[in-house]
Amino acid sequence: MNDCLLLIDLQNDYFHGGNMELVEMEKAAANARLLLDEYRKGNSPIIHVQHISTRPDATFFLPGTDGAAINEMVAPHKGEMVVIKNYPNSFRDTELLENLKKTKFNNLIICGAMSHMCIDATTRAAFDFGFNCVVAEDACATRDLNYKGNMIKASEVHACFMAALSVPYAKVLTTKELISNMV
Repeated sequence: MNDCLLLIDLQNDYFHGGNMELVEMEKAAANARLLLDEYRKGNSPIIHVQHISTRPDATFFLPGTDGAAINEMVAPHKGEMVVIKNYPNSFRDTELLENLKKTKFNNLIICGAMSHMCIDATTRAAFDFGFNCVVAEDACATRDLNYKGNMIKASEVHACFMAALSVPYAKVLTTKELISNMV
């Protein structure tokens, strides 16, 4: 298999009680876990991406906090790569691209959070670097956004970003569709 599963920012601060709680994060993480289990069964490549905030005004993913830890539902196993990032784009100032080039993975299966931020930035960058991308849309989560006094529901934010990524940046599939394609 030439696919690599990329799990982005599935960290405690995004879960219930965290400093930046997302809508339906637990559901997205449960779907990410299904993908993770399939990749582990097949001894397929898995990369976890963990955001550590370095901005002075940051309020979540703070270094050394439980909120910055990858949630136990999808925690890395020994031998699974963890890439630390400080920006929405998982490739910026990290070893991700170098590691992917060394291992010759052409296809990235992407899931995690937030749909409108790190999933979007990483998917677009991966496409620009020549990767074939698939986003597991129901294994991603986001939050409500306020724009110019208008509250945009998380479901609408998510749908808009999945629609924008679907051409030409990625195939956007459900976890079930992805798993059925693996069998």
